[in-house]
Amino acid sequence: MERKVKKVINVGNVAIGGHNPISIQSMCNTHTQDIQKTVEQINRLSEAGCEIIRVAVPNIEAAQAIKEIKKQIRIPIIADIHFDYKLAIEAIKSNVDALRLNPGNIGSENNVKAVIDHAKEKSIPIRIGVNSGSLSKEKLQKYGVCATAIVESALEHVAILEKLNYEEIKISVKASSVPLTLESYRLLSSKCPYPLHLGVTESGTEFAGTIKSSIGIGTLLAEGIGDTIRVSLTDDPIKEIYVAKQILKSLGLKKGLEIISCPTCGRTQIDLIELAKKVEIALTNFENKELTIAVMGCEVNGPGEAREADFGIAGGKGQGLIFQKGQIIKKVPEESLLDELIALIKQNSD
Repeated sequence: MERKVKKVINVGNVAIGGHNPISIQSMCNTHTQDIQKTVEQINRLSEAGCEIIRVAVPNIEAAQAIKEIKKQIRIPIIADIHFDYKLAIEAIKSNVDALRLNPGNIGSENNVKAVIDHAKEKSIPIRIGVNSGSLSKEKLQKYGVCATAIVESALEHVAILEKLNYEEIKISVKASSVPLTLESYRLLSSKCPYPLHLGVTESGTEFAGTIKSSIGIGTLLAEGIGDTIRVSLTDDPIKEIYVAKQILKSLGLKKGLEIISCPTCGRTQIDLIELAKKVEIALTNFENKELTIAVMGCEVNGPGEAREADFGIAGGKGQGLIFQKGQIIKKVPEESLLDELIALIKQNSD
């Protein structure tokens, strides 16, 4: 796939755009002014693979809390601002790394200029984000809910910043509809040079949201569109990171552990579903290793079908095979399969 190269901006120490890796974002669901809980959640997300975190800033206490939060985390932090330009300025004073802010929604041109004057001092990037559900009455009356309305709205916000000679910008144009999301990002990508933040907004709970996000974000990335992603799930934000990582791995855009497993069938004589889950949990610490691990259901086809895997197991009746690159290493009792696999991986991946 050929990447559509966009302007490079820096959110803290994470470069977005150009040929830089696609970065993974999430958002805290804590009250930002609760510093301890917010820091705990950010550090959990960071350990899971989150590279940029966003926090809500609905009041001055939240904006001021960012300064202390920054001291206790390892990843860049973005302040999510709506309507009140003073909160944006306070967040910048608290050393925030970027803002999520629509300049057309914070009042007069003087308000916008005040924010930009502070942002320029530290080269603080601003993400403009337009959702299908937040279109103005004027846009709805003129176009209805469509990609043209969403993109035109986003570019109007961009124009406000460009008028002030500020181009540290990234943009998102999300919808809860996957087709509308795709159409909006394709149109926007053809019209602007700025990096794009991908996502399907309000995508739903873990099951439905994972599917919608994977199709929406994955399709765009496969077309070379997008520079940073956030999977939105009505669930623990940690799950957003797992899904995002898997999307990137599936497209070859991120290296790391890949676990493949076959569907169960009538030949399966072990509890393959439970075994695959145990393997997934047991290999959590190998997440950053460039390994492919196979969990196969039968001794007949398993090693052959998964010959490209670095290591694997194939179940039989009360026993199973341990194999490496399709070559059988040994036959072991079913209850020893997991331990033997882990031992083999450790032995060969140091």
